[in-house]
Formats: sequence, structure tokens, C-alpha cells
Amino acid sequence: MSRVELRSFGWRHAGRRAWAVRDVDLTIEHGERVLLLGPSGAGKSTLLAALAGLLPDDSGEQAGQALIDGVDPRAARNRAASDAWPSGRGEPGPGVGIVFQDPQTQLVMARSGDDVAFGLENRGVPARDIWPRVSDALDRVGFPYPITRSTAALSGGEAQRLALAGVLALRPTLLLLDEPTANLDPAGAELVREAIVRSRDEATLIVVEHRVAEALPLVDRVVVLEPGGGIRADGAPEVVFAAYGDRLAADGVWVPGFAIPPLKAATPATGELIRAEEVTVGQRLRAPVTMAVGAGEVLAVTGPNGTGKSTLALVLGGLLAPGGGAVTAFGDPRPPHKWKAATLTQRIGSVFQNPEHQFVTARVADELAVGPRRLGRSAAAVQETVDQLLERLRLTKLAQANPYTLSGGEARRLSVATALATAPRLLVLDEPTFGQDRRTWIELVTLLATLRDDGHAVVAVTHDDDFVQTLADRTLPLGSPKLNDPLPRRRRQ
Repeated sequence: MSRVELRSFGWRHAGRRAWAVRDVDLTIEHGERVLLLGPSGAGKSTLLAALAGLLPDDSGEQAGQALIDGVDPRAARNRAASDAWPSGRGEPGPGVGIVFQDPQTQLVMARSGDDVAFGLENRGVPARDIWPRVSDALDRVGFPYPITRSTAALSGGEAQRLALAGVLALRPTLLLLDEPTANLDPAGAELVREAIVRSRDEATLIVVEHRVAEALPLVDRVVVLEPGGGIRADGAPEVVFAAYGDRLAADGVWVPGFAIPPLKAATPATGELIRAEEVTVGQRLRAPVTMAVGAGEVLAVTGPNGTGKSTLALVLGGLLAPGGGAVTAFGDPRPPHKWKAATLTQRIGSVFQNPEHQFVTARVADELAVGPRRLGRSAAAVQETVDQLLERLRLTKLAQANPYTLSGGEARRLSVATALATAPRLLVLDEPTFGQDRRTWIELVTLLATLRDDGHAVVAVTHDDDFVQTLADRTLPLGSPKLNDPLPRRRRQ
């Protein structure tokens, strides 16, 4: 197991005035299990990336030191990558494994089994040991498909399990997890937590997780980052929450026991905005879906990973044609996927599961201006819309930042803001609360409640039970996923 030491560590992304994280002094001893907390944008993901050696010198400015077993993580990573390990003589020793907020960014192979095997092959693990370790890792995370399953066909939650399997197969001495259960259904999240529990005696663990209550059984220490720099609290979970609970909750940390009042609609929905009749989409959405949403309501689409929730969201958003069945909306005889872009933008706003997939500019402010400009609004009207959304979603200080340098929570708020910029009557949101701290979660949910009460409709794909209990007026549960490939995963195909 590895020892981690941070000495006045800080990092500022290239082109940014503010430091992502600063003045962090922290020591994590061999085998400790740490929950890293802090408001959205406090630098948690940046700190994990630094410990994984993934912040090269030309991508920003570093202050202080980050050390793993006394070695700079970047030097250790480069050394491990260049070492040759003859077959049959074992594999490299201490190593770092990281699972990112967006697991799609670390899937590199076309087939699931090959993706898990990729790291083992690059580490020089003997060929006879690779596939048993692949199978073991997939079983540990509850991956439901054979090794031949296409990585492109995985849902966000399934990709998250696969990425974790690829890391666990390497048996790292330092395990870094960034929101490891955020996109998982409850059953899948429990399997992942069990896999982490089984691995915590093999590696030092640092986990970032906004949902504190679920993460507490995994750890024995809590460290809270101060947004302005440094560490606010450090100690046993019960000690930290007893001493700082009220202040942490006010600043956005998900402290257990702090309830959120419901924001249900006061009046019934009126006027149907969109209807789907017996909709299917090939292998991605097999079971026919029939549903309708009216003005003034929030519909939560729930269900296990792999049941087609994100696919349904794309169909409702007019971004994907249904394979079977029909979608009608806004009294238009044409289905949404055949509308002109300007018509679709005015009527329906979509937020993808991966926010980066919808960013098209190099500045946050420009991103918010794209939709209004496309609709031909005046420069003054565009600027007013941009300023209002920046302020409302706590993005004002990031107006000049590159969207791809934002934290996961900030990127999610930006993606929601881009959907709101054209004031559509219908919002189709895929995991809208992913990566949010308690404060920004409340502000985002309150914003959606206000829009609903003003006569907009919201369809939200979500695994967030708090979102469902607080905001949803109705739920649409999709059924269990069906396997598309009967081949056993324990054989390499």
C-alpha cells in the first residue's frame, strides 16, 4: 500500500486566474481509507488527477509537492510506463489506479474484456494470468455482460463498472475513485461498494463522493477541502460531522441527516406537450415505451442501468429517430427528429449524460450564447440571457474559462444552462444532478421547480432518489436490461 504526502500543494489550469486547488498539506498513511469532501469546484478531482500523475507541466502551474511513496506521481507514472517486465517474472510493484468522473474517457478498446485486459498487458502481466484476472475483476463489480460486449453499447453506469474493473484488475497500491457510483442504479452501486470494500485491504483508498452516507462504510477518515485553499477539517467521520456538520451543510457538503424539503407541483399538469407511443430503438431500447408529459410537471425516468433511459431521452429530445412506434409533440404532425434545428431549439432543450458531448466553444460565456444567437436574438438580449444564467447557476467566475477545464459538477450546471438559454417549454435532462454539492443541488432543483411552476415540463433520467423524492411529480420506471450476447465472459473470444 502507498503513502501519500501533499506539501503546500496547488494547481492552476492553464488560462485560468483562479487556482483549482491550493495550499493543501496532507499525509495519508499506508492503508488508510479517506473520503475527500468539499463543495463543487473545491478541487477534489484536480487533486486526484495530480496524485495519478495526470497533470503535465504544460497544462498548468503547480505549487508545492505531491508525493507517492516519496516520488513525484508524474515521474513514477513515466517510470512505470517505460519499465520492461519479462514474462513470468511478475509485474511492476506500487502503482496508482484512478476511475474518473466520466468513465467513458478511460475506455480504450472496442470489447469490454479487452478493455480490462489492456492495462494488464501494458503492465507486463504474464499471459496465463491476464484472463483469470479480467474475469475476477468483472465479477467483482457485477458487470452483467460477456467479455465480447461492445464498449460503445454500454450505458453510462455500465461503463463506470467496466472502468472500475479495469483498475481493480491492476491491483494498485493507491486507489483513487472520483464519484464511483454516481451513474449507477441502486443495485449496481451496492455491487461497486462491495468491490471497493474487498479491495480496501489491498490499497490505500481516496474516494470523492458527494453522497456521503453511502460512502461512509468504505472509509475511516474524512478530509474536507476549503474552497479558497487548504483543508477545513480532517479526522474520523463522526468527529468531523459533529464539529462541522452545520457549517459543512451550509457550504454544500452532503452531511448525513440534513433533510431537503419537497418541491412538488401545487397544481396538476395541463396541456400535453409530448407523447411517445410504443417507442423502441433496436437493441438500445427493446421494451416498448408509452408515456406523455404535460405542461407544469416533472417526470422522472428511473430503472436499472442498460434499460434504455438515455436512449429514450435522445428520442424525446428529437436527437434520435425511434426504431418503432411514434413520438408527437407540440401539436406538430412531424416527429421531433424531423424538425428544423431552430424549431427544436425553441421547443425542447436537452442535456446529455456526458456534458462535454454538447460543448462546442472554448469559453463558458460563449457556450451559453450559442442557442440565443442561433435564434437571431439581439446582442443585448443574448448578453442578458448569458449574465442571468451565469449568476443563477453559480458560473459567473468561470465565464472566461474553457468548458473542458470545469469540474464535473460545474460542467453539469453549464450543460443545464445551455439547455435553458433558449427558454424551451420542454426540458429533457439526463442525470441533471450528477456531481452537485448540496448547495448547488438545491439551487438547481429549485430552478427546475420554478420552471415547472411557470408551465414548463421536465423529463429527467435519474438514479438520484433525492431528486425523485423532492421534485418528481410522476415516475416512469423502465424494466430490467436484457443481455444481447449469450457468450460466457470467462473465455477469450
